Amino acid sequence: MAKNDHSTVQNQIASIQETHEVTVVMVPLPLQGHLNQLLHLSRLISSYNIPVHYVGTATHTRQAKVRVQGWDPLAISNIHFHEFSTPSYEAPPPDPNAPTKFPTQLIPVLNASVKLREPVHALLQQLSSTTRRLVVICDSVTPYVIKDVGLIPNAESYTFISISAFAIYTFSWEQEGKPRVFEPEILEALESLPSHESSLPQEVTDFLKLQKESMPIISGDLYNTCRFIEGPYLDLLAKAKTADSHKQWAVGPFNPVEINGQKNTEQRHYCLEWLDKQGPNSVIFVCFGSNTSVSHEEAAQIAIGLEKSGQKFIWILKDGDQGDIFKGEVRRAQLPGGFEERTEGRGIIVRDWAPQLEILGHSSTGGFMSHCGWNSCMESISMGVPVAAWPMHSEQPRNAIILEKVLKIGLSVRDWSRRDELVTSMAVENAVRRLMDSAEGEEMRQRAKELSKAVKDSVMEGGTSRLEMDSFIAHIRR
Repeated sequence: MAKNDHSTVQNQIASIQETHEVTVVMVPLPLQGHLNQLLHLSRLISSYNIPVHYVGTATHTRQAKVRVQGWDPLAISNIHFHEFSTPSYEAPPPDPNAPTKFPTQLIPVLNASVKLREPVHALLQQLSSTTRRLVVICDSVTPYVIKDVGLIPNAESYTFISISAFAIYTFSWEQEGKPRVFEPEILEALESLPSHESSLPQEVTDFLKLQKESMPIISGDLYNTCRFIEGPYLDLLAKAKTADSHKQWAVGPFNPVEINGQKNTEQRHYCLEWLDKQGPNSVIFVCFGSNTSVSHEEAAQIAIGLEKSGQKFIWILKDGDQGDIFKGEVRRAQLPGGFEERTEGRGIIVRDWAPQLEILGHSSTGGFMSHCGWNSCMESISMGVPVAAWPMHSEQPRNAIILEKVLKIGLSVRDWSRRDELVTSMAVENAVRRLMDSAEGEEMRQRAKELSKAVKDSVMEGGTSRLEMDSFIAHIRR
């Protein structure tokens, strides 16, 4: 461990030397969808008056803070941020023309993150002397960083599952040879599964192998979902655990389910002011997550499709994150000549990061064209917005199945089996029209609103997710 890291740990610990019954340490994967979810979980746990320590590099902790939505992290004094250095790494720009949509530009970040093992272990050792029980929650793909947690007598570790319970179960089901399932609802979803030929780069496969081999003894799993959404799949996963001591809690959604509607604030994003002037459910939000890039050709087809649809839109048109989002040039995707002039007043294009949760929570937003990352799925479900599903990579096609076949609040932009083909403007136009201007879309919108109410109820006092969170807190306080 670098000398400056050691002194940083000492200084940070010195300010929090009081003894606690329970102390929680969060170890996120340094990618936006993971940083975000564990920061929200930190907020939830800290609300029980439990100190939470959030660890990472200075760059990625800053990234998590500046992009937080729905609450003010500065108002939560029980969250302590620890910033460690890693060796410098290459931060290549994203390649929008790559043969796969997997964000290969972030592989150097993943490889550098393993260097957090020593400083994080030093922090855990220090914290262990100030608490009766030290609870370490690591992202399911960062266990290498906490590999040595078993050497600390009063520490126990839990995994945060960053993807849906459905996706986790389907991967296990396939590995086990697709055993027969009798429940009709589950069988229908399983029969809809897209093919899963792994397209992960070898470096990513090696990274995941290292993580799997480094898994310490885990006391339980935390899911960013709720039983109302994924109860059957959570039950199947629970049955698959052989050890009675391995527990499971579905404590989602992590994100706030009610958005503070302050309209007179300097920090409010300009796209929200535009939404204020639109009618209820009249705007489709187009965004493919923080890590996906579209080529000039793809952007042109989306633009033509949006224009021909006649619908109002907010389109987040930016390249995927680089390893350091605060450095580097930003590419501007080319659009058909005159497109922005012809759609002026009917749509806006945002070429930087935008507050997705607040956009989805706005009454004018009536649809979401999405890559179906699990973070986006949970946010759209929470806010009651149906989805035009355009999965890009990894488990996203399986998340699309939940929206389309299980919850029935989504429709497909294109079939996953044709993922290597260019999505045409006609496909975009048809998906937008179906979602925003048809009886089918209106039915999905109504189902989404009903589902949103049930999910919001689940996190209120006495709701299923709140009870599961209460159960987890009682468990770590036992």
